[in-house]
Amino acid sequence: MFLLQLLGFLSVALAVAGIVLPLLPTTPFLLLAAWCFARSSPRFHHWLLHHRWFGPYLEHYHDGGGLARRQKIIMLGLLWGGIGYSIWLLEHQAAQAGLLLIALLVSWHLLRMPTRPRRSNVSGAE
Repeated sequence: MFLLQLLGFLSVALAVAGIVLPLLPTTPFLLLAAWCFARSSPRFHHWLLHHRWFGPYLEHYHDGGGLARRQKIIMLGLLWGGIGYSIWLLEHQAAQAGLLLIALLVSWHLLRMPTRPRRSNVSGAE
């Protein structure tokens, strides 16, 4: 039980790092943390699912609601900016090809996810 909680918190930490580090994926680590906490601690599982930032993200991912268009654009921009810079710094062609493949696969995954519709500010009156 303790090991699952430890793995859950490690996964949350890696997910947070993945927000700013382009090669570290956020979603799989959040999903792993939710799985670990669901099996080890109802308190931490509740905390993660109702967290101000992670909760809505996990909820939309779990229910298939997808991401907002703005989120996709930001994610893709950060991904390709970070990967592009890393490829530019590297001289080893195999490493460059690997980074390019990772960027293409992550982009494909993001673009396949449903795009949440924009919320209307109008309350139904026309």
